Amino acid sequence: MSTPLLLKGFEVELYTGRSDGTVVGCSAEAAAALEGFVTEPDHRNLEYITPPDASYARQLQLLLEPRQRLRHWLAGRQLTLLPGSTLSLGDSHRFERSDPNNPYHGYIETTYGTKVVTASVHINLGLNAMEPLFAGLRLMRCEAALLLALSASSPFLDGAATGAHSQRWLQFPLTPADVPLFLDHQHYIRWMGQQLELGTMQNVRHLWTSVRPNGDNRPHDLNRLEIRICDLVTDPLVLLAITAYAELRLQQLLRDPKHDDPLQASRLSPAQLAELADANDRAAARSSLDATLHHWRDGAPVIARHWLREQLAELAPLADELGLGAVLAPLQNVLDSGNQAMRWLAGQGAGLSIEELLSREIQAMADQETALLEATGLLDATGTVGVPHPLG
Repeated sequence: MSTPLLLKGFEVELYTGRSDGTVVGCSAEAAAALEGFVTEPDHRNLEYITPPDASYARQLQLLLEPRQRLRHWLAGRQLTLLPGSTLSLGDSHRFERSDPNNPYHGYIETTYGTKVVTASVHINLGLNAMEPLFAGLRLMRCEAALLLALSASSPFLDGAATGAHSQRWLQFPLTPADVPLFLDHQHYIRWMGQQLELGTMQNVRHLWTSVRPNGDNRPHDLNRLEIRICDLVTDPLVLLAITAYAELRLQQLLRDPKHDDPLQASRLSPAQLAELADANDRAAARSSLDATLHHWRDGAPVIARHWLREQLAELAPLADELGLGAVLAPLQNVLDSGNQAMRWLAGQGAGLSIEELLSREIQAMADQETALLEATGLLDATGTVGVPHPLG
């Protein structure tokens, strides 16, 4: 049986700053100078988007090339790319507008302040038919906590440990506060209309939740599932592994909806599932891989790391069938050695300062990018970054 891989793409938010981890904003200037970059309301981070492509090898190139162009532009200003998903060394008490004349940015600053000044990565997976799309949304909503557990990278804020592994997810203002488990496309359309009428959402993009449907004309024309819960994953290979894990779960669902659609396979009601998913997300934000979660099938408690190990063992045959075994492999090291947040907290416990931890990771990011660029053929002998071939 030959199963085509799903189209996929990424929205990557990054902080810019100095090699000691100090955040320095320059998003408006960078976006003006570099093709493919856009600003966020606060100028300390910026975003780039990879075009849809089903190939993991191709997506690796698409992730690396913009980052390297940005890195070279920043180097001329004695700046670099920073790891982590929160303002690890501050200052979270001050909003730094990228566009003072943008009224929506004004609304964001006034309503949310620096709670939204975070860096993350959104994973988009293409599903065109509405029934599979909404079944996939339900599954990913109920398992989003596992993706956060793998990606947590924000244990610090304003120069101190917060006590959480994903401070980003705990502080980010989920909007609206209560989002149901969507039963189908029409349920989503009706609910979106109600929220816009009530004013709990400012526009169709103002649905800030762990997973949401996406498309060019929301809520009507949809073609992808957007996973929004992940902290920034600076290692592209780990990001692709997390994506492959999510895709494999969706591929399982497509083959057997009765077994993997929570609406059909859970003992819990849709309202209970939505409540369970949100509680799991908060638990994963606090303790990531060590968090006690509750399984959507029956509500039974399970440690996130154990749930993931069971899932990976179950997914192994399908991963081999689809040629994704090697792409998935980095997750074993994450489960064995911990995610970014856990490794940083272990380093802090061993006596390293937050500045030292960030400086080491900043250099490791740069070194890994160079190695991957050389391995993918994007970096020639002169050190020049080549642009990947256009999509066919």
